[in-house]
Amino acid sequence: MSAATTRSRTPDRLCAEAVDLARSAAEEAAAPGVVGEHSGLVSEGDRVVTHFFECKEFGYRGWRWAVTVARASRAKLVTLDEVVLLPGPDALQAPEWVPWSERLRPGDMGPGDLLPTDAEDLRLEPGYSGEDEPLPNSVLAQATATVELAADLADAEDADVTAGSPADFTVVPARGSIAAVAEELGMRRARVLSRYGLHSAADRWEDSYGSQTPMAQAAPASCVSCGFLVAIGGSLGQAFGVCTNEFAPADGRVVSLAYGCGGHSEAAVMPTPPVPPPPVIDEMKVDPFPLRPAADSGSVPVSGADEAVAELGHS
Repeated sequence: MSAATTRSRTPDRLCAEAVDLARSAAEEAAAPGVVGEHSGLVSEGDRVVTHFFECKEFGYRGWRWAVTVARASRAKLVTLDEVVLLPGPDALQAPEWVPWSERLRPGDMGPGDLLPTDAEDLRLEPGYSGEDEPLPNSVLAQATATVELAADLADAEDADVTAGSPADFTVVPARGSIAAVAEELGMRRARVLSRYGLHSAADRWEDSYGSQTPMAQAAPASCVSCGFLVAIGGSLGQAFGVCTNEFAPADGRVVSLAYGCGGHSEAAVMPTPPVPPPPVIDEMKVDPFPLRPAADSGSVPVSGADEAVAELGHS
């Protein structure tokens, strides 16, 4: 170990003793009352020392005020270098910054927000390019790529390639060309959904409204037999549809044909509560209701002087 290295690791005495100078600089840079106790120092080099003070600022737990002081060679005056707030070993820090394209989640977009797609987005592939060129997945494009590859190999081998029939496929007549057909069908899109984008959407919809969800497991039947299901076109129509039941949890959503809920159009109808029969009134018979009890209704017959008492109900 060299002498210079040993000196740099040993704090300079005058710089190490300049605690008051470092505290004054930290208090001047920070808000009042947020500079705590002196928590140590470290040697940054020859005659360069950094003092650390605890930070009492709310939300900066474990951070430290770092004040660096230094002095010139053969000088006894210590001067201030810089003041900065740095995180300590146990500091509470914000998570690592993540680009917006990776932070974005479904449902984050609001009215007026714009979501630009990357030029190399794997979910899309070139569609109508505006020129009479075949689509990348077509047979003509593959034949053209084969010819170009052969030409590259020929250049590498210093050989000649005779133009064959595949080369003529790239020359498309104006009538009936790809551009003319796309213009007529209204399919002039710069990019279309790729196979990766299609499978990604299918997996996402299956996770949200698929056969493995708790709602589908408890459903009386699947959506494939429901009258509220509206079919969609394309290859996705073989596995998905749109729910149109306003009382269903997936109303207006793309659901799997194996999904189901209690709002199925053919679900069992709940039985109606029994209605009590109407009362029966007999109008052919009259039951007499006397206002006074009969004289012989008591247990002792009424006679003579006890008649008045008998009328009161005494025996």
